[in-house]
Amino acid sequence: MLTPEKPRTFLAIGLVLAAILGFDIMGIMVRLLSERGYSAAEVSAYRNVLGVLPPLVLMAWLGEFRSIRETFVIVRWKLALFRGVTVAIAQLSFYTALAQLELATISALAQTNSLFVVLLSVVLLGERVGAWRIFALILGFAGALLVIRPGAEGFKLAALLPVSAAAFYAFSIVSVRYFDKSVSNGLLYLYSTAASSVAAIGLVFLTSGFSPVQNPSDVVLIFVGAMAGGTAVLFLMLAYRMAAPSMLAPFQYLGILTAFGFGWVIFGEAPIETLFPGVFLIIGAGVVILWRENRAR
Repeated sequence: MLTPEKPRTFLAIGLVLAAILGFDIMGIMVRLLSERGYSAAEVSAYRNVLGVLPPLVLMAWLGEFRSIRETFVIVRWKLALFRGVTVAIAQLSFYTALAQLELATISALAQTNSLFVVLLSVVLLGERVGAWRIFALILGFAGALLVIRPGAEGFKLAALLPVSAAAFYAFSIVSVRYFDKSVSNGLLYLYSTAASSVAAIGLVFLTSGFSPVQNPSDVVLIFVGAMAGGTAVLFLMLAYRMAAPSMLAPFQYLGILTAFGFGWVIFGEAPIETLFPGVFLIIGAGVVILWRENRAR
């Protein structure tokens, strides 16, 4: 028998799965654009400029548009903008990795995000860390090291980029706690995306500059990638407002499998030796953190 909460939970799980697909599509578009000569900074800039649309849609759907001052002004606006800058740096790291590493490897290393969330919660929010969390942190970083394999013959410096992206994304997650609950997710997302756009455009001009768009199909790839990534973030936000994180977070690990599948089918990638056994430790660390959080509640 379905309780009133169960349909919402099922819908939230569906949104998480849709978000995983959206992130995979974004990754594929970024890889294809990289192969056509576009830099990671360029792709990030396009993604953020077009990414302003999803938060505006969310705010309109939730009826959050009032007067300009009531709608767009928040107290900690400087921090809200700084979050956007960190997201731009995370995207630059992530997109650069997409041009050099296998999709599944990037997805596995990106799961270290939960570990950085714990660390930053201690540093920024003063949260206490018990034995189980410490064990999870050690387990997760050991898994990341096994995937990165520093010092090994096949080591790639680019393998550090998804971990760097995970750390900056974790800051954007933890720093949300500094904002009053009256500030909507849509508005925070809008501030973040707007600041990310400015930062990403600045990074483009500081590096290679914008490349001329040579083919109409490039415009399609840019638009599809931006909308897929922006919509995926929107779906995750909606999902985590509907159900408990401990219920939804395990489903995000499916992203490793879908990334492996897309990488194998589209790009001929099968980084089995790189992923195992480190991926098990990374997933295990996340599961330990989720289990402990659920027990604590």
